[in-house]
Amino acid sequence: MREIAGYIPDIGEEDFQKKILIFKRNDIEIEVEIPLLTIEQINKVIDKVKKANTEILKSFSVVEILNIIDKAIDRLLDRNTSYRQKAEQQLPIITGYDEEVIRLGLTSYLKKFRKHELQRFVLEDLGNPLLLDDFQPRMKGGFSKAIGPNLITHIWSGNVPALPLWSFISALLAKSGNIGKVSSAEPLFAGWFARLLVEIEPKLADCFAVIWWKGGDKERETNILEQSDVVVGYGSNGTLESLRSRIPITSRFLAYGHKISFGVISHTSLDSQKSFGTVRQAALDVIRYDQQGCYSPHIIYVQHGGNVSPREFARYMAHELDNLEKRYPRRSLSMEESAALASWRQKEEMSIFFDSQKEVLGNTTHDWTVVYEEEDINFTPSCLNRVIKVIAFEKIEDLIPIIEPHRAFLQTVGIAGSPKELFHWAESLGRIGVTRITALGSMTSPEAGWHHDGRFNLLDLINMVDIESSAEVYSEKFAPYVD
Repeated sequence: MREIAGYIPDIGEEDFQKKILIFKRNDIEIEVEIPLLTIEQINKVIDKVKKANTEILKSFSVVEILNIIDKAIDRLLDRNTSYRQKAEQQLPIITGYDEEVIRLGLTSYLKKFRKHELQRFVLEDLGNPLLLDDFQPRMKGGFSKAIGPNLITHIWSGNVPALPLWSFISALLAKSGNIGKVSSAEPLFAGWFARLLVEIEPKLADCFAVIWWKGGDKERETNILEQSDVVVGYGSNGTLESLRSRIPITSRFLAYGHKISFGVISHTSLDSQKSFGTVRQAALDVIRYDQQGCYSPHIIYVQHGGNVSPREFARYMAHELDNLEKRYPRRSLSMEESAALASWRQKEEMSIFFDSQKEVLGNTTHDWTVVYEEEDINFTPSCLNRVIKVIAFEKIEDLIPIIEPHRAFLQTVGIAGSPKELFHWAESLGRIGVTRITALGSMTSPEAGWHHDGRFNLLDLINMVDIESSAEVYSEKFAPYVD
């Protein structure tokens, strides 16, 4: 089976060098063919995208763009369309994730980009969506308009399927030309989305490109970075640091690097009736995409004082992960991931000899691991791939000094607690760097318009152009109707 990845506007050439990426799972093999453009071809794409952005994309109203995106999302949500069927058939082979995890994850994720959700998205950042179309009056006097850059370059990672939609759609709403570089780990979805947009509105055909080059190809990378107004980068901190060093000081760089997330569970959610639901929600956050997202939990802190003790919670968690493994099997690990998991688990098992309160739970094939800690509440990330620590605590004030040194890496916290605890804990956690508080079970499913790593989706892309009231008053002197 062969699939064509990427999307290139018409630059008057048909001869492209091809790169073949091979993926195999359960004896099914997919050859993904993606064009590898020369420097000259990349420059032609950049010129084409910039020109189309000025002449075409910026002529659309924000409502028209919202409608186009909504139609594309509607097609992707419809399981009878070819794009959705292709995604459900091929993404499990490409990524290794279970078919049901892909199917359910895609639906949950795509729903956030429907028109009514995107309207909230725009409203959240701008207040007045018409700022993207025309100068709008300001309360203090004068007028302002939001102007998107001519070219935004996206460097996407492939750890979570369809991840590129966040920045791609944000840039379209900002009416900016887009060039996206897909990851070798998941090179398909962004290209499918680009082609679908063009099918719905052919005028957009030259407004974006989805391409690929090998990571570390500094010649191609530097060439495109130097011509970009804004660069959006996803990946490891090392990758992002390398990108930063080659981006001109006059360009804006939005970096989304490694983050750590965790759960905090109150004793109020651990009575005899509620505890099993709490455990299930925590387990679901762990198994979705095998903790590969920045918003996936590494640690679950469980408070003493409930009818279900933290130790019992850990054992229930192990039981639930075992049940979910049967329904949603973990993907096959690479040799490096398997070695990291074996080393991590061996270290935890050895430490039991020095800590009699500790437990390491798992099945014989190590498809999942739960480590229970009673005494050591240190904030130590897991090695991912369904490995979770359950750590007992007394009160939130005990956790804050332990977690605070990691503030640069903190992102999401899933909370199960009373309304009073929710706001008290959110206040304490927000002060030490946490940027998103959500319900346990929703950690891997951010709401539309969320402030990614505490920042804005649209405001960080655009520039505001102000007409000050003095300019408006002064212009009246030169109006043809002046007496």
